[in-house]
Amino acid sequence: MTTLALIGLPGAGKSTVGRQLARRLQVPFVDSDAVIEDRIGCTIREFFEREGEEAFRDLEEAVLDELTQGPPCVLSTGGGAVLRPLNRQRLRARGRVFYLRSTPEELYRRLRHDRTRPLLQVADPLQRLRDLYAVRDPLYRETAHYVIETGRPTVATLVNMILMQLELGDGAPPSVPAQAQAHG
Repeated sequence: MTTLALIGLPGAGKSTVGRQLARRLQVPFVDSDAVIEDRIGCTIREFFEREGEEAFRDLEEAVLDELTQGPPCVLSTGGGAVLRPLNRQRLRARGRVFYLRSTPEELYRRLRHDRTRPLLQVADPLQRLRDLYAVRDPLYRETAHYVIETGRPTVATLVNMILMQLELGDGAPPSVPAQAQAHG
């Protein structure tokens, strides 16, 4: 199996869907933002405020380079990971990339009470999500092998949609241990 990377705007479900997908495939789940926070010893928000976005993007690029060369896993990326061309190229070349696509309005509904996301701590978070979507949607599409519309399906349904895309796209299920494969 290859690494499966999940990309999308903040709140699209990358971590939630990623954890369940990894469990189903019996591979590790890795959240690149959590790896970064472990390394810097503080929250991304604190680092962002102290060092600025450029320093954060440099660190993110190095961590993604490392993670995409490691053992197969389900990798949840930060929402802005696609801003750098090198990240887009590496993600696409080194694994299977799923864009969890949500509208800015859906994301706002999910995130309106979330105070932990630095890019959304603005006067008009919905407009900020619309602006982020306008810039990043084309980059997500360029990077992704598959686009999954998140809309209102449950997490389990989204995981099944991803597994089905893998089966259809590669002609075989991703190496799932024999006892987990359906017999028919």
